[in-house]
Amino acid sequence: MKPSILIIDDEEMSRFILREALTKRGYFVEEAPDAEAGIKKIRRGQYDLILLDVQMPGLSGIDAIPKIKDIDPSLIIIMTTALGSKEMIMEAISRGAYDYFVKPFKMEEMEVVVKRSLERHRLELELRNLKEQISQTFRYENIIGTSGAVQDVLRLVSRVASTTATVLIWGETGTGKELIARAIHQNSSRKDKPMIKLNCAGIPEGLLESELFGFEKGAFTGAVERKLGKFELADQGTIFLDEIGDMNPGAQAKILRILQEMEFERLGGVKPIKIDVRVIAATNRDLTEAVKQGIFREDLFHRLNLFSIHNPALRQRVEDIPILADHFLKEANARFERSIRSISAEAMAYLMKYEWPGNVRELKNTIERSVLITDGDVLTSKFLPPHITKEVSDQTPANVAVLEMDLATTLRNVERQLIVDALDRANGVQRKAAKLLGVTERVLWYKIKKLEIEVGSGSEPEGMDDLEEDVIDD
Repeated sequence: MKPSILIIDDEEMSRFILREALTKRGYFVEEAPDAEAGIKKIRRGQYDLILLDVQMPGLSGIDAIPKIKDIDPSLIIIMTTALGSKEMIMEAISRGAYDYFVKPFKMEEMEVVVKRSLERHRLELELRNLKEQISQTFRYENIIGTSGAVQDVLRLVSRVASTTATVLIWGETGTGKELIARAIHQNSSRKDKPMIKLNCAGIPEGLLESELFGFEKGAFTGAVERKLGKFELADQGTIFLDEIGDMNPGAQAKILRILQEMEFERLGGVKPIKIDVRVIAATNRDLTEAVKQGIFREDLFHRLNLFSIHNPALRQRVEDIPILADHFLKEANARFERSIRSISAEAMAYLMKYEWPGNVRELKNTIERSVLITDGDVLTSKFLPPHITKEVSDQTPANVAVLEMDLATTLRNVERQLIVDALDRANGVQRKAAKLLGVTERVLWYKIKKLEIEVGSGSEPEGMDDLEEDVIDD
């Protein structure tokens, strides 16, 4: 497609000269006689570049810049003016203009700037799309991470989701076992049916069976009407039994029967009820040890352990901390209506060196608390909980600000892996790999050189010199 340019200028002759010159050079050009008309066109159409006059009746070009950026932040704006005061130019650039020209200008110079600006705009869009692909590649439902440990979990989830197999998820408290269960359910044939959750550790022993299986009217004192249990509510769907290692022996026996026969009886009932339920269980206990101690049924363990997924502790996936922290920062900004831009390198160093006994849940709570008390636009180490900075300082040298793997390094590693995978899938053919990644061959070539990825010999795409000058670093 031809790059599209919108000329906004109240001088008809200026618009005519620019339109004719740019059209001859292969651009699609439209024009507007004032800022208000131009903004209407931007709302309705799609442009790559705006040539915007500074002085116009009504809304000035400078005041129009933020309104245009609100519509499309990626638009490149080049200002044109007959009154090129330094203050006016600085004001335009501070509001988001990319460049400027003082009238009368040489068309040859304008052409060079337009060409380079459009190339920059295209590269920004391609790199933004690449980052979105990277983000989606390493994000499954709300499971976020680039580490090998997390990718192993996601591979297991994708493998078992389409089956009806019973799944046992085990890992420490706060690692996100429920997220794994929801990912399995949402990617199964049962996704349009309910997923019912029950925390086996949060219900008194005397009430657990009635919660699981329901009861008939009059089954016990206070049972004034029939109540459906969790299994019945989950019929055709999924039941998630959290902390199943804390379930009492009597309930364990009934769970075993359900897994074997897919039927149960309500408390006080005499008629078996047939159901079709997928069971996903989770525990923070070592069930093998619990079986040895006689507090968990061995036959139930083997039924539940048909397909096992270990959810790693956060200290076992340290390289994911920058991505998780950034994700929780964005969530907290939205939740608390804050605008914290980033986490400082020193603060990130503390986060990555802390042991996180509460795992991902503790990290999320820490970021939320820190966002609430941060008084600037950067979350620094002074806003972290004191026990985190003290524990890390006691264990490490004073120069913890030296961050071995910050967010930029992590994203670089992710991007490198994504390109390597694409090249493998394309059997080393860069044109095919570029298509898989949704970028041009020139951008892929530049990234291969920048990330020092070894590939087979091949010719360098045309225009690489220009690309290396114009490419926007991540």
